[in-house]
Amino acid sequence: MAKQVHDNGEKKELVPYWIKAVIVFFLGWIAIYGTRAILNPVMDDIQNEFSLSAGQLGMISSIFFIGYAGLNIPSGMLGDKIGKKKVLVPGIILFGLFAAISGAMPSFFLFILMWLMVGVFQGFYYGPQYGLSSEAIPKKHLTVGSAIINSGMAFGLSAGYYLSSFTIEAGMSWRAPFYIVAIPVVLIGLLMWWLVKEKPKGKDVNAVLDKQEKLKMSVLFKNRNLLMSYITIFCAIYGFFVVVTWMPYYLQHARGIEGSAVATVSSLVPWAAIPASIFFSWVADRLGKSRPVLLIMLPASLIALVSIVAFDNMYVLYAALIGYGIFGKISTNPVLVAVVADNAPKNAYSTSFGVYNFIGMCGSILAPYITGFLTDVTGSLNMGFYFAGFLLVIGTISAAMIKEEKRVITDDETAVTGG
Repeated sequence: MAKQVHDNGEKKELVPYWIKAVIVFFLGWIAIYGTRAILNPVMDDIQNEFSLSAGQLGMISSIFFIGYAGLNIPSGMLGDKIGKKKVLVPGIILFGLFAAISGAMPSFFLFILMWLMVGVFQGFYYGPQYGLSSEAIPKKHLTVGSAIINSGMAFGLSAGYYLSSFTIEAGMSWRAPFYIVAIPVVLIGLLMWWLVKEKPKGKDVNAVLDKQEKLKMSVLFKNRNLLMSYITIFCAIYGFFVVVTWMPYYLQHARGIEGSAVATVSSLVPWAAIPASIFFSWVADRLGKSRPVLLIMLPASLIALVSIVAFDNMYVLYAALIGYGIFGKISTNPVLVAVVADNAPKNAYSTSFGVYNFIGMCGSILAPYITGFLTDVTGSLNMGFYFAGFLLVIGTISAAMIKEEKRVITDDETAVTGG
């Protein structure tokens, strides 16, 4: 039986709602990053078919992330106004459908236009999702719960790389993975419609305590910790999307790796990130602080990122990719999410996370094109990676400026499980 009946007549689910929420939102990130990742292994084929420069090739991802980042704040505000689930679910289903449409486009202009629409509807996800999950997950499990959700990014990246690489290796068109990925994405959207609750039980007290006057956006930027977390995530995401966008292309052109081996090597980053993100999030929860963990992770990710291109030895490359997976953006994000959750106005969770992700994803807009531009100018991808490393220096300084006290968990907060 799914539920037990207590003496007071109330039904209590055997599996708490917050655990269900973590699982379904984890699947959502698989859908999002799996769809994004199918592009990267076929960039060479797209470049050849449409006769593109490296800058134009990078522009595909940059335009996608203009749509994605541009919708983060509006979707967060809309989620706070009409309901987060009402924003999140249609976005999932529509970006899956537009992924399939993108694969059918006959010209470069129409392709990037439809790919832009995929980005737009993916932009419906972040703010409402983290708003819903932050409401549902007990505070004592917040960072680890967010890390499990966040690890869906790693699974999605690897799945997308493999799907795209294997279809090409099997002799199929570069368009095939765009059609294939749409099916599981739409199914995940329907699963969310069935499982996700708009306001889990047990949060009513918080809702009453946090009823405040209408949020002014300036409040978010006047909060020191929120501002520093915004700067840090921008720098971390910039470096991450240099790696995600250009790694398959770099392996093909600079390291001579082809076929499914590209997916295997590229997947070292997400697979290393899965246990690392959960471990560092557990450490942050145990410490009750995020700053000490960030000051270990960010410098280490800087060293790993630069090492990818600084050494010709293949074993160093493998070690650097694994190191970047362990300490990079996927692992850093849930630790920063906890900073935002601790400092954001509770009556505007969705908006606060939307702003956080919008600023961070501005890095994803700039990284693909700037890296491509630097490649055209210098004839090498190396400078793009070095510039990303410089930004991580800034991100480390910002993280060092976060001021926080040890997170205190009250009895009310530990008792909330939802459902």
